[in-house]
Amino acid sequence: MKIKVINGPNLNMLGIREPDVYGKLTYKDLVEFVEGVCAEKGVQCSVYQSNHEGDIVTEIQNCYGEYDGVVINPAAYTHTSVAILDALKAVSIPTAEVHLSEVSEREQFRHFSYVSLYAEKVITGKGFDGYKEAVEYLVNKYNK
Repeated sequence: MKIKVINGPNLNMLGIREPDVYGKLTYKDLVEFVEGVCAEKGVQCSVYQSNHEGDIVTEIQNCYGEYDGVVINPAAYTHTSVAILDALKAVSIPTAEVHLSEVSEREQFRHFSYVSLYAEKVITGKGFDGYKEAVEYLVNKYNK
C-alpha cells in the first residue's frame, strides 16, 4: 500500500507558529513521526508540504494511479479551497483529513471544511496522533 501525506500552508512552521495551539514539535518531527507510523504498518509513504494552493492541487492530481490513500492536512485551505476539494474528487482516492488542533474550538471561520465534503474520515485535535489514526484508517480500508 502507498499513502501520500499532504500538508498545507504554514505547517512547515510547526514549533515556531503558535506553540500554544500546535505544540513545540517541528515539521521535521512530524515527518519522522508519519514515516515511522507508515514503516510500522508496512506502508510506503511520501510526505509533501506546500504553502501554495495550486501546488497542492497538482500534488493531489499526481496521486492518481500512484497512491492507494491520501492523508491531508490542508491547513488554512481547509476553509477556503474548492480547488483542493475538486482535485480530491477528481482522483477518487480514499482520503482522511487531519488537523492538529481542535478546529471546532477555534475561530468560527475554521469550523467549516471543504475537504470534509469528500474525506471519508476527519480527525481533529489529536496532534501528531491524528496522522497515525488516519494512516490506520486507510490501511484498514485497503486491507478489507
